[in-house]
Amino acid sequence: MSVTLATAPTLLSEDRALDLIETVIQQSEAEGVFVSLSANESALSRFSENQMTQNLSRTKFSLSITSYFGKRSASASTTEVEPEAILETIRRSEELARIAPEDPEWVPLLEPQTYEYRTPAFDEQTATFSPLARGEKVQRVCAMSHQAGVEGSGTLSTSAVLQAVGNSRGLRACDRGTNADFSFTARIGDGSSWGQRTAFAVNQLPIESVTEQLIQRALSSRQPREVSPGKYPVVFDGAAFKELLGWVMWNLDARAADEGRSFMSHPEEAGNRLGEQLFSPLVQVQRNPAHPLLQFSTFFGDGLSNRYLEVIKDGIPQALSYSRYWAQQQDKEPTGAMYPVVMSGSDQTVADLIAQTERGILVNRAWYVRYVNPKTLEVTGMTRDGTFWIEDGRIAYPIKNLRFNQCLPDMLRDVDALSSVQRFGSSVVPGVRVKEFNFSSVTDSV
Repeated sequence: MSVTLATAPTLLSEDRALDLIETVIQQSEAEGVFVSLSANESALSRFSENQMTQNLSRTKFSLSITSYFGKRSASASTTEVEPEAILETIRRSEELARIAPEDPEWVPLLEPQTYEYRTPAFDEQTATFSPLARGEKVQRVCAMSHQAGVEGSGTLSTSAVLQAVGNSRGLRACDRGTNADFSFTARIGDGSSWGQRTAFAVNQLPIESVTEQLIQRALSSRQPREVSPGKYPVVFDGAAFKELLGWVMWNLDARAADEGRSFMSHPEEAGNRLGEQLFSPLVQVQRNPAHPLLQFSTFFGDGLSNRYLEVIKDGIPQALSYSRYWAQQQDKEPTGAMYPVVMSGSDQTVADLIAQTERGILVNRAWYVRYVNPKTLEVTGMTRDGTFWIEDGRIAYPIKNLRFNQCLPDMLRDVDALSSVQRFGSSVVPGVRVKEFNFSSVTDSV
């Protein structure tokens, strides 16, 4: 019996995707139509207790059609590419649109856009990465964990994605890209650690070095001591800081700020706080899909351009996210989402930040973060997977995990040192040190 490994990519081609969009537009009987198409081929290997537990491979296709009659609209979608299924989806969308209520926040279909002249990253090796090759990398991680006496678990995944949009006003856009992600948790007794790395090419993932680092962290985190809740200087690893910075970026919404529902709202008058010195001058944040570690798509799912945007410069907010409707109301240009997030760092390491800290806490993971007060952007959450006490510029001993209640704008105000940047998911961020961070209680989480 012989086994053949499929390596040739079967992802829908860009020409075929645009042809399908053109077909829908030509067959539409609506006054206007918007078409969104996505195709995704993904594979994932999952391991637990130092052995492979699951292999998944998925191929997804989705075609969404939104029909417009005046200010009425409705959407229908299909996962089939056969002409009959597509035509049926077009007609279903039109039927629903004719009886839909008028949209009080209706905006006209987007006119053709100008996109950045670049090609998003597409790595052929990642797109064709075989289960055997994935298994060999996972096997090495499991062997390292077993040798160190820890229980290792996590995932290694790869994907290839195509996205295309078009409408009856002439808008057309199509991009494709690849992604690879490694996540690892090491546990031993009452010690644990966790980490993640993401790249557009699987061979860019530092799998073995991250595994070794996390094994050592898990070993070092055993027998944690208890420290009293309170306000402490904190050094955040990049993975932990990325989780908290994301909440700030999600809340840079122009409408919420203008309507008084955001930390970006003026406390005593209408409007927002763009241009005010709200954060540390070290905080520099951009929306930068062309960053070398990202190389993302040139457009968003609604067709707006995903271009470079200065969001925070020298600690001063420069831009808010304007939807097309709110931009129309405020006579502004729509921006699209604040995604992907890139924060500038330095040439230092997290170890350097620790060495410069007389006393404080090292947080490697921020977990289960939730709102306390959306208007002030106060959140609560817990540390997890390796929290340590810093004394005289070195890691002194592990400590029990702590719950925090923290106003995140105040956290950014108190940033006083940065490390070099790394990619975590769809964000590129540094590790940071903040002068003060509020811990409210000790938790039993591991």
